[in-house]
Amino acid sequence: MDLHRLLAIARKEAIQLRRDTRSLILAFVLPLFMVLFFGYAISWDVKDIRLAVLDQDGTRASRELAEAFQASGYFTVVEHPASYRESDRQLSTGGVRAVLVIPAGYERDLATRRDVPVQLLLDGSDANTATIASNYAEAIVNRHSAQILLLGRSIPEGATAEVRIWYNETLASRNMVVPGLVAVIMSIIAAMLTSMTIAREWERGTMEQLASTPVRAVEIVLGKLLPYLFIGLFDVAVVVAVGIVVFEVPFHGSALLLAGLSFLFLLGALGVGIFISSVADSQIFAMQAAMVATYLPAILLSGFLFDIAGMPIVLQGITFLIPARYFVVVTRGVLLKGVGAGVLWPQAVFMLVFAVVGLTLATRVFKKEIKV
Repeated sequence: MDLHRLLAIARKEAIQLRRDTRSLILAFVLPLFMVLFFGYAISWDVKDIRLAVLDQDGTRASRELAEAFQASGYFTVVEHPASYRESDRQLSTGGVRAVLVIPAGYERDLATRRDVPVQLLLDGSDANTATIASNYAEAIVNRHSAQILLLGRSIPEGATAEVRIWYNETLASRNMVVPGLVAVIMSIIAAMLTSMTIAREWERGTMEQLASTPVRAVEIVLGKLLPYLFIGLFDVAVVVAVGIVVFEVPFHGSALLLAGLSFLFLLGALGVGIFISSVADSQIFAMQAAMVATYLPAILLSGFLFDIAGMPIVLQGITFLIPARYFVVVTRGVLLKGVGAGVLWPQAVFMLVFAVVGLTLATRVFKKEIKV
């Protein structure tokens, strides 16, 4: 492999890229748009849950419980139905997402230290929201009950659990989503950028010029990959910076380690694009193939949205073939946990293997021959 020829191919590709408006938009505009769009659109935070309060007691104590739900910031009391039938109608029509039922005798039973069951009716058509609302309600009732016991100078006996959340203390979904977006976006963008490189040569009729030169296949592949590698590293920096500045995602780890592991990941992702471009006859087909090969797998099978451990065994095995799976662990580990190479070396090894295999396949498949 001749370094001079490799750099000449890289310079040629950089000039072509500079003249291609579509590729420039794909390289510099689309990553910024995607991180802003997905960062705001994807959220598991549930706030302002519309709540109806069916107060069958009508006392000061029952009103204080309803006020505790309102003051929590998670529930907004919008209705006060007079009966179960009206509550059911409001749930079925979507007017409210939950109904708090405070039974008659609530204040009297509290005064006598009896167990007082409080009912919460939830709209389970959205299972995620219903589960989160149930957890919120349980926490609010437990905290309110503890305050009542303390005011009455009666502290319950027994052990109490004190929960502390590490790495994402506020449980903000953006702190989980944005680092994962770095992996997903770069997986898609990197493959799409390089998927058009060799196909572009065939469409524009410039492959004949390359075929007549002494440039070897590996020099063409690596030379075409080199400009996009620097663009990819720049895009990673931009997406991470947007996550920190716009979405206030913490950065607890090493920027140098993130850059090094991003380099390994981008080699593999760009290699996938070069491989697709080597077997494609047109840029449109190459881009479509790159989207199919990266978009859904990166989103669904990388651990970005869904926990891999909860997937069927077959799909868990397939996830090992998705490079974004390893980079999601890297970005969340570096940004949120501040872990180092001693923890992330397995991901580095997998990404290195994937990069070597991808570039080798791309070099083997690419033929510097004129198609008849």
